[in-house]
Amino acid sequence: MTYSYYPGCTLRTKAKDLDTYARRSAEALGFTLEELDNWQCCGGVYPLGGDEIASKLPSVRALNAAKEKGQDLVAVCSACYHVLKRVNDDMVNVEDTQNRANNYMQLDEPYKGETKVLHFLEVLRDRVGFDELKKKVVNPLTGKKIGAYYGCLLLRPSDVMAFDNAENPTILEDFIRAIGATPVIYPYRNECCGGYISLKEKELATSMCDKITESAAGFEAECLVTACPLCKYNLNKSGKLPVVYFTELLAEALGVKEDAQ
Repeated sequence: MTYSYYPGCTLRTKAKDLDTYARRSAEALGFTLEELDNWQCCGGVYPLGGDEIASKLPSVRALNAAKEKGQDLVAVCSACYHVLKRVNDDMVNVEDTQNRANNYMQLDEPYKGETKVLHFLEVLRDRVGFDELKKKVVNPLTGKKIGAYYGCLLLRPSDVMAFDNAENPTILEDFIRAIGATPVIYPYRNECCGGYISLKEKELATSMCDKITESAAGFEAECLVTACPLCKYNLNKSGKLPVVYFTELLAEALGVKEDAQ
């Protein structure tokens, strides 16, 4: 099975491990991530202005490119997934956005939200299956106590993202079990890390991250796992628990982890 793949900018710089181990793990599990040609930055933040169209066009181009290939579009970064999925929802449900984007792009065939947007974790859960993943594990992470950290972007707004239960998600815990480790359930696993306020309100963001890491540590987590580069950056600055990408753990369990180049 081949999926169109949108890596995004951060996976080319600070989050190379998220990208590298996603690709290696995909091949080990029998599917391919085919990177889109000439993809552009999604913007990192979904534009809330109803009349804002220019910043949505890179996402529409990526979505249409996947449509032309007849493939679902997979993202690994939480922010990229969030933006792509919300823009795609606009192209289905917001006539003004749909018309303006298509008028600007002058496509041979208008894009109307036909592409299915998936997060890599959804591919593991819904396409591969966690039971099948268990069978592929050659290096189970037995004994490791891992706290799942979801953050905001995978889960909200829940009616559009439809990724998991926004208040009581389970996909990361099920993933942790599938690779042989023990998930740690703690109260702050789907609270905000501070996001981009860390650029101007560092003390506030640090305080928010401290609550998350202290909560996880209090329930005996040895590390946190996330899919979001910004969350990882903010949580790491707290310094109370190691924070890793879920693809790193996956690659380790599948026996394909090497130093990222």
